[in-house]
Amino acid sequence: MTPSLPSASPLGLPCLPAQADEFLSRPPADVVDAAGRWDGPILVLGAGGKMGLHLSRMLHCAALAAGRRLRVVAVSRFQALRDRESFTEAGIETIAADLSVPEQVEALPDAPIVFFLAGVKFGTSSSPALLEQMNVTVPRLVAARFHASRIVAFSTGCVYPFVSVESAGATEQTPPAPLGAYAESCLRREEAFNASSLIHGTPVALIRLNYAVEFRYGVLVDIATKVLRREPVDVSMGHVNLIWQTDAVAHAIRALELASSPAKPVNITGPEVLRVRDLAERFGRLFGIAPMIVGSEAPTAWLNDAARSHRLFGAPPTSLDTMCRWVASWLLTGESTWGKPTGFEKRDGNF
Repeated sequence: MTPSLPSASPLGLPCLPAQADEFLSRPPADVVDAAGRWDGPILVLGAGGKMGLHLSRMLHCAALAAGRRLRVVAVSRFQALRDRESFTEAGIETIAADLSVPEQVEALPDAPIVFFLAGVKFGTSSSPALLEQMNVTVPRLVAARFHASRIVAFSTGCVYPFVSVESAGATEQTPPAPLGAYAESCLRREEAFNASSLIHGTPVALIRLNYAVEFRYGVLVDIATKVLRREPVDVSMGHVNLIWQTDAVAHAIRALELASSPAKPVNITGPEVLRVRDLAERFGRLFGIAPMIVGSEAPTAWLNDAARSHRLFGAPPTSLDTMCRWVASWLLTGESTWGKPTGFEKRDGNF
């Protein structure tokens, strides 16, 4: 059993801060069951970002729990958020590689299962060449190299158009209509994987995610931080979808079962359309601080209806109340965050 946290926070955390990554990577029973059907090695490409360590660890732990000793190999330059030691300390093999270099992609080992997490978002409005290289060229290289694999490629719900906040969100049948260069590049990333899938019959699942949250990063961290610092919370993008990172990773792993040719989009998020204003007020009650609200809610937002994945994999088990309490407690105990705002407030598609 995970020990309780001796902390000044009255809200409590589910684990010691030093155990956060282990806690966020624990595989649920259905992922362990699925692991019994996997063959290795499993490559996690672009593993050095916000979700790669938890995905790699969950794959590794699920395989061990299922009695399988499968190689899970994390591939990254390891120059961004996560260093190489974060993986090796968890028993995960690593390969340092730049996925934009064709020779380095070709040198990667063959693998029946590939998870693709590489990409860029922030700062790209002023760097179109980087956006093209990382979000379009790299997927083409990877799709060609691993055309004989089963691929789960992470995308974003931003490929959809804004939809009414009175709706449940865009479904997988909603035609993409990306707004801004970042979303356009993400749709072209999807198209790169789908083109290879159509040529080679590669089974591909495209994960359209809105928005993963953990203790140190995500929309809830953004809102809670502003409330705690008595900074204004802009509600112009007044509605969002959220999912706890553990649940998002588990559903992305289960999406292996949905991979097909043509590539199949899979919406992953929580079950609710949430008002940013309500979230700020919720944190205000937890902190005992009246939030500063600015702006007014637009009638549309980037919203993602994940009812299909919930029917197949079950609803995400981590409730909004639990997520808010954990994030509030993390901040109240003075623990550090990644310091990387999500930019969820932006309505122009420029990041």
